Amino acid sequence: MSFRIEIFTIFPDLVETMASASVIGRSRTDGIIDIRIHDLRMAAEGRHRSVDDAPYGGGAGMVMMPQPLFDAVEEIQPQRPLFYLSPAGRHLDQALAVELSCGDGFSLLCGRYEGVDERVCEHLVDGEISVGDVVLAGGESAALIMMEAVARCVPGVLSNADSASEESFSEGLLEYPHYTRPAEFRDWPVPEVLLSGNHEKIARWRRVQSLVRTIERRPDLIAARGGLSDPEIELLADHGFDFTDQASDHRN
Repeated sequence: MSFRIEIFTIFPDLVETMASASVIGRSRTDGIIDIRIHDLRMAAEGRHRSVDDAPYGGGAGMVMMPQPLFDAVEEIQPQRPLFYLSPAGRHLDQALAVELSCGDGFSLLCGRYEGVDERVCEHLVDGEISVGDVVLAGGESAALIMMEAVARCVPGVLSNADSASEESFSEGLLEYPHYTRPAEFRDWPVPEVLLSGNHEKIARWRRVQSLVRTIERRPDLIAARGGLSDPEIELLADHGFDFTDQASDHRN
């Protein structure tokens, strides 16, 4: 059975373009991912099929009305859970992407304007998810981020099964740096260890680089892991780095 993602939006063509490209598009063709995109305007009433109206109490901007959203969801009966993409929701991270990939799928509701009628949040969706503390014109770009983040974790989507396990955040760490040909470019050489053919040394070097990069650029990720383990501190020391101050409170 395919992993299903359903997206409700007023810009279906925009979402379809991204959903038909790259690894996501190939996975749809191969039947691994089943992406269904629904146009909210098709459930709107009136000659102009409007999905928004002025907010009660006044204020700037327009609000998406409950009728088209409820009618669209109730008619289609999409894959649950159904999430509204909102800055008030749970933050999307790799752990959530992996969590969602372990189910049968999910659905997304893309807001626009000033958002949706609160009754949608209270009585229609199963939860809210945020892709970051930023303001977007609508939920479509957030839906694309979420679609790709979760789909990449679904077995069979990536041709190389090791890719997902080695990517940034897979262990709460940033990914190590990558190099390709030529071996020297504008007097900047590729680290010798990567040319050595010694896979054990390369693996240790990559682990060190991942740790150092995370400590220097995203210390919050190290803190979230509870600090560095004893084996990690020893590995770093073997490569000339002293990060004993980052030791875990729960020594491994």
